[in-house]
Amino acid sequence: MPIRRRGSQARRHPRRPRPSFSQSFFERALERAIDGLPRQLQPILDEVAIVVDDVPSAEQRRTAGLRPGEMLYGLYEGVPPTEWGADWVPLPNKITLFQRPLQEDFPDPIELAEEIRVTLVHELAHHAGFDEDRLEGLGVD
Repeated sequence: MPIRRRGSQARRHPRRPRPSFSQSFFERALERAIDGLPRQLQPILDEVAIVVDDVPSAEQRRTAGLRPGEMLYGLYEGVPPTEWGADWVPLPNKITLFQRPLQEDFPDPIELAEEIRVTLVHELAHHAGFDEDRLEGLGVD
């Protein structure tokens, strides 16, 4: 299961107070990121649910193999269409963006909106079948 792991940056602002962005600000930034996707990516949006959670669950952290101090900004859960077999029934695919880690690491609203976009594109690329090595080569890591 591909993950967006940003452990080395997870606490890069340890002395700053926790930002107080509203849920609606975060959701509007996500909506703008979705609306701004290239037209070529629009069809895959029909195949995946995009949700926002506060932080990864214990199960998501365990499955992702996170170590203490590591955090996720986003997580793709599902089977990319490139891996479906002829007799498979596609299961629901889900991209989760984790609001608290994103807000804590990107206290500036402009930087937060940009990282929401980058994380969304990263996780959509996983849904399209790209692995971490390929994403790194493309500069979307």
